[in-house]
Amino acid sequence: MTAKKEPWQDWKHITKLDPDKPITESALETIIESGTDAIMISGTQNITGKNVSHLISLLKDYEIPKIIEPATPDAVIYDAVDYLFVPLVLNTGDLKWIVGKHVDWIMTHEIQWHEVVPEAYIVLNPDSAVGKLTRSNTALNTEEVIAHAQYAEKYLRIPIVYIEYSGTYGDPRLLKRLSGILDEASLFYGGGIDTKEKATEMKRYADVIVVGNVVYTDIDSFLETV
Repeated sequence: MTAKKEPWQDWKHITKLDPDKPITESALETIIESGTDAIMISGTQNITGKNVSHLISLLKDYEIPKIIEPATPDAVIYDAVDYLFVPLVLNTGDLKWIVGKHVDWIMTHEIQWHEVVPEAYIVLNPDSAVGKLTRSNTALNTEEVIAHAQYAEKYLRIPIVYIEYSGTYGDPRLLKRLSGILDEASLFYGGGIDTKEKATEMKRYADVIVVGNVVYTDIDSFLETV
C-alpha cells in the first residue's frame, strides 16, 4: 500500500519568521503574496508562548499553511496552525535536544499528534545560535553528514532531513550528494539564502528551501528567492 502523501511534501519554498523579531503588517502581506508555500514560526533565542502567540495572531487571517517549529515545549501553540515540525538535532552534544525536551513535552502536555511532523536536524554552522545552544558537532565531514541523514531516514524513519546552516550559506556539493542518497525523506535546506542565484542553486538539490533572515534585511531580495 502506498503511503498517503502529505500536503507539505509538495512544497518548494518556506519562509521562516522569528517570533523574537518585529515585522510589519505590510511586510507580512508582501511575504504571503510572494508565492512562498508556507510560513514557519521558528527561532532560537527568547522564544516564548507570548511572542509566538503574537506572531500567530498577525497571521491568522491569511490563508497559507502555518507551521510552528518549537524550540521549547512552552512555545507549542495549536490554535491557527497546521503543523508542528519538531526538530531532533542529530549531531548535538546534549541528549535533551534528541529526546529530553521531547519526553518532557509528552509528559506535561496534551499533544495533538496529527499535527506533529518530526525533523532530523543536522546543524553545520558553528557560529549559529542554534549550533551553540545545542552544542552541535558542526565539524562533520561529508560522509559523516550522509551517515547521519541515512540514520534518520533508514533507522528512525523521520520524514524530513533538515540541513541547517543558519545564517551562512552552505555547501551545495553536500546537498547534491544527499539528494542522490535519500530515497524517502524530504531534504530541507536552510541558511544564507538571500539571492535568486543561491535559492536556485540549493533548490536544484533540496526538496524544500527555507528562507528567513533576508526577510528582515531586504524584502526585495527575499522576493527574488521565491
